[in-house]
Amino acid sequence: MATPNTILGLLACLAGTHCAAAHTPPKTSPEAARRAIVQVLTTQTAAWNRGDIPGFMQGYWQSDSLVFIGRKGPTYGWQPTLANYQKNYPDAAAMGKLDFSGLRVSLLAPSAAQVVGHWHLARPAALGDLQGYFLLVLRQIGGKWVVVADHTNSQ
Repeated sequence: MATPNTILGLLACLAGTHCAAAHTPPKTSPEAARRAIVQVLTTQTAAWNRGDIPGFMQGYWQSDSLVFIGRKGPTYGWQPTLANYQKNYPDAAAMGKLDFSGLRVSLLAPSAAQVVGHWHLARPAALGDLQGYFLLVLRQIGGKWVVVADHTNSQ
């Protein structure tokens, strides 16, 4: 015979299962997820190429838990990452024209993915072009794919 504590434990487990299921992201096909992720990068590229760093940053998770790892080490948080971009790219000439290539999108879970790729900034000869590779971790949060971790290097 089940004791009251056993019954309460079972009810708690069932309630936890129900609550977890309620927070599960909607199921989308892997191909639809890949298209949505590539669209995030396409939108970021368009924003960058029109000189819109805040627009570019819309592809990032607006959280203090965002991490960007670059040449100078990790930066934590959306606002500090935005400030670094604005400091390092003060005008349209410094920003140049961005393009991504060699994108490899890998789904890690229904709501998590990684992207490996190459980036290139075409800039005036006086400033010189920049390029390198990146590894992004994206999550689907609130139905939207966002970059939660970015490790970018330059050559």
